[in-house]
Amino acid sequence: MEPKKVAIIGAGVSGLVACKFTLSKGFIPIVFEARGDIGGVWTETMQTTALQTPKKLYEFSDFPWPKSVTEDFPKYDKVLDYIKSYADHFGLLKHIRFNTKVLSIDCEGCSDEELEGWTLWGGTGEAFSERRKWRINVVDARTNVPLEEVVVDFVILCIGRFSDVPNIPEFPPNGGPEAFKAGKVLHSLQYSAMDFDSASNLIKDKQVTVIGFQKSGLDLAMECANINGPKKPCTVVFRTAHWTIPDFCPWGIPIGFLYMNRFSQLLIHKPGESFLLYLLAILLSPIRWLFSKIVETHVMKKHRLSKYGMVPDQSFLQDLSSCLFATLPEKLYEKVDEGSIILKKSPSFVFCEEGIMIKGETKPIPSDLVILATGYRGDQKLKEIFTSSTLRDYMTFHDPAVPMYRLCIHPRIPQLAVVGYSESASNLFTSEMRCRWLAEFLDGTFKLPSIKEMEKDIAEWDKCIKLYSGPYFNRGCIASLHVRYCDQLCKDMGWNPKRKKGFLADLFLPYGPVDYASP
Repeated sequence: MEPKKVAIIGAGVSGLVACKFTLSKGFIPIVFEARGDIGGVWTETMQTTALQTPKKLYEFSDFPWPKSVTEDFPKYDKVLDYIKSYADHFGLLKHIRFNTKVLSIDCEGCSDEELEGWTLWGGTGEAFSERRKWRINVVDARTNVPLEEVVVDFVILCIGRFSDVPNIPEFPPNGGPEAFKAGKVLHSLQYSAMDFDSASNLIKDKQVTVIGFQKSGLDLAMECANINGPKKPCTVVFRTAHWTIPDFCPWGIPIGFLYMNRFSQLLIHKPGESFLLYLLAILLSPIRWLFSKIVETHVMKKHRLSKYGMVPDQSFLQDLSSCLFATLPEKLYEKVDEGSIILKKSPSFVFCEEGIMIKGETKPIPSDLVILATGYRGDQKLKEIFTSSTLRDYMTFHDPAVPMYRLCIHPRIPQLAVVGYSESASNLFTSEMRCRWLAEFLDGTFKLPSIKEMEKDIAEWDKCIKLYSGPYFNRGCIASLHVRYCDQLCKDMGWNPKRKKGFLADLFLPYGPVDYASP
């Protein structure tokens, strides 16, 4: 029988591991990459960008970092070199079609009525169907010239959540960027796409205002402060203070011992838990509170957050469960002390002729350049890639906490998976585990449960994520439930979910990528 063809859209870390594992099962992967190189978001970064998690968590399970990389949080260029070395080592480049942009995908061989009538995924719960195919519509990304359509048996969308489509806030009439006459408005996406010299020249000697205080906003503030200093301070406007940790060892305790081991999973309510585990999570709630306070007091003491009015209202556990915590760039608060960065908290802002006006102040913040570090709309990319209006409707997430089974399978869309859309403490770690699971599913190791069971499982995950992430649960983050998630994948694949030798080791030692290097 001729091997099945699997289209993989995107050659970031998710696309590469999807390629590697589908290849290992004897399938024919065809990777479509709109850019001229691999690496996804790491190909277009700011000069100050570095890993947000320690490299031992951001690591391929069967391909360790080179010994020459000694720092825990390597800069963007070393991360990109590591990713490229992985692709070279496993011979993945020959399967990638560079500068090939996928405009749309179309499922052939099933009607809308069939989709609605199924009780099992794709009608059978299996990965493939002889009569259904996906047609991939592609163009040359450099010229927009149409290329020959490609027909495949399965599609894996690895198009990422943090790229391509910027999230632009909504403004009242006459309060948007069009009201700003004194300068220019950019999104961090546009800034990151510039070469470093052009980006430096853009902000040099300018009054820059950055909107947002998450990962991109932090990097932008540091770049502006390093280039302009206190003569032209960078103003950072943000709505909510979140926990920005200086390191992953609060009070000398590796954070993995607090949140990345099996004991940490006993402290929280989990999807599908027994009554005994439910009761245990209640009884151990003081320890859950203590662990959060260990991190919070460490951050407050090290950064003197009270001095800057930057103590968050919510707990660290809530930010972890929402994936809204970040690693603080080194010496950021020193830049605040010297006057190179000005922090402004406000629930809202509007543009005016001179710059921006924040709620509660009577004078505008004069600006030459306003950069919106306001995130991305990855949900739009997922939805708009389908030609079918029915499939687009299925991919419209009104409340996207965990909208897919095992975070990658939509119960109603056959022969398709999404990898790299949800978040965790280490997205590479999660994507690799998910691609292992997906490859085993494609190979027939297991079947999916009924659509009704999958939808019930999705609802249970949604409930647990809401419980700990509060108003930010729609980020689809599993950082506080990562061990539980990996346990589910292992059980599906027929692996022993307990990966460490000895009861105490498995209970207390942190879990990482190398624990899942082999069955």
